[in-house]
Amino acid sequence: MIQNVGNQLRRGFASVFSNRQSRKSASRAENKDSAMADGEGYRNPTEVQMSQLVLPCHTNQRGELSIGQLLKWIDTTACLSAERHAGCPCVTASMDDIYFEHTIRVGQVVNIKAKVNRAFNTSMEVGIQVTSEDLCSEKQWSVCKALATFVAHRELSKVKLKQITPLTEEEKTEHSVAAERRRMRLVYADTIKDLLANCANCVQYDLETRDCNHVVPAERTRVESVELVLPPHANHQGNTFGGQIMAWMENVATIAASRLCRAHPTLKAIEMFHFRGPSQVGDRLVLKAIVNNAFKHSMEVGVCVEAYRQEAETHRRHINSAFMTFMVLDAEDQPQMLPWIRPQPGDGERRYREASARRKIRLDRKYIVSCKQTEVPLSVPWDPSNQVYLSYNNVSSLKMLVAKDNWVLSSENNQVSLYILEDDKYLSFHMEMSVSVDAAHAFLLLSDLRRRPEWDKHYRSVELVQQVDEDDAIYHVISPAFGSDPKPQDFVILASRRRPCDNGDPYIIAYRSVTLPTHCEMPEYRRGETLCAGFCFWREGDQMTKISYYNQATSGFLNYVTTNVAGLSSEFCNTFKACEKFLLDNRNDLAPSLQTL
Repeated sequence: MIQNVGNQLRRGFASVFSNRQSRKSASRAENKDSAMADGEGYRNPTEVQMSQLVLPCHTNQRGELSIGQLLKWIDTTACLSAERHAGCPCVTASMDDIYFEHTIRVGQVVNIKAKVNRAFNTSMEVGIQVTSEDLCSEKQWSVCKALATFVAHRELSKVKLKQITPLTEEEKTEHSVAAERRRMRLVYADTIKDLLANCANCVQYDLETRDCNHVVPAERTRVESVELVLPPHANHQGNTFGGQIMAWMENVATIAASRLCRAHPTLKAIEMFHFRGPSQVGDRLVLKAIVNNAFKHSMEVGVCVEAYRQEAETHRRHINSAFMTFMVLDAEDQPQMLPWIRPQPGDGERRYREASARRKIRLDRKYIVSCKQTEVPLSVPWDPSNQVYLSYNNVSSLKMLVAKDNWVLSSENNQVSLYILEDDKYLSFHMEMSVSVDAAHAFLLLSDLRRRPEWDKHYRSVELVQQVDEDDAIYHVISPAFGSDPKPQDFVILASRRRPCDNGDPYIIAYRSVTLPTHCEMPEYRRGETLCAGFCFWREGDQMTKISYYNQATSGFLNYVTTNVAGLSSEFCNTFKACEKFLLDNRNDLAPSLQTL
């Protein structure tokens, strides 16, 4: 029931493993009625699949599928999925980061699968998976994954969307995490602005220190092109397909990158971007691209799209901007060294500095958000360039743990249920009880980790280190010594809380370890780490709340499992009942400082 789950695991769970097979069999029997949701007979009602044979007309000069063409197919498939759910025309609002893992050659097949992960009031998140297939060898490769946001429109007005009901574990996970991804998108512009402001002064001009034997003026890479939007480029409402605009952007960005490297570059990533406004049939789109900065093996190209109706118009509408990362690969697909860029004074130098800052932000975001949970270290350094993404990872990891459907009931004691979940890498437990306290009140009372010692004896003291924002705070926790180890254990914990996004969503408090330079490991303590832990609060009625606590331990702790689970169950039950008493005693005493956390 405490972040130092290793100490608790040393006391129990032996009987869990001895009876694992019988419990799993019982669990499968209990879930028989929902088996269709996970079997071959089930298909998500919003799922749309597209398969395309790559022909020479789809490829670039290397015989590989043009990324612009792939983006058009991705956007079309995702749009059809969104429209299947909305029942009306939809337009692309934004696209999250896309990382291209594999190239596709002529003669191969592209398989694209899209489905709606979650619908909000007027927008919906569509998840896209792209694979390639060699028909001769039957080999398949993962090309990329993408997340797009679509907005439904009917006769110049937005449409209130019906909600998605997830059935499988995968759907439940994506549905739950989609709310956190939406939160990150809504603050994306402000986040980038703040991070660039913090990083701009830190980015040193390195032109003098670089080997400048081969320097290319940035102005030499500038590209400008115009496109006329025709009916084949637009949907049934006359709005230009987002995928078509992305394809045109990729075209001018590739030309700009080629002017720097004097070779055929490969697009490796597209940064998250938003469509600022629509364009229609008859619009002229002006696309501008320039290499903002070149690093050792990669370069960033900035692309801007403006629209106007008639040649006489002086005002142009800003439709979209994007940043694309290119590399030059040799015959063995190894990255090649690139020439340096010399920016023009003024805006060129600003773009140069911002590209360096964005590169750091992009690497942090890919490292923390895009990679698998098993690839993220337990304690990630906390700094302004990654705090939004660490908060996202903190909450989404807990939501993914909650969504798993193979929890096994281990014991029930004094109206407290203990569930166990074992997989290849982790051993997790889940405590659950119902309390006669309003969900919002319970959420507020347990949000302040400084009050945890009032009911949890495993917490000796808690110090608030940093109040990051309204929903995120960092604490230093000290717990008593256990067993034969004379040293107390300490933790540096990021606590992230979330209110419900929609009816039926829980209140959430998530915990994970981070590292701070101000709180290094000290000889008098044994530093502990928390992978994933936290509370969920579901409103079950007037003044009644179901409270669940989750904790996930790494496989290294399994070696300490030596005794009977009954003792562990009793220990956890007593702590959870103390939590219930704390909530009941304080349900009418919410301090103003607590409500403003």
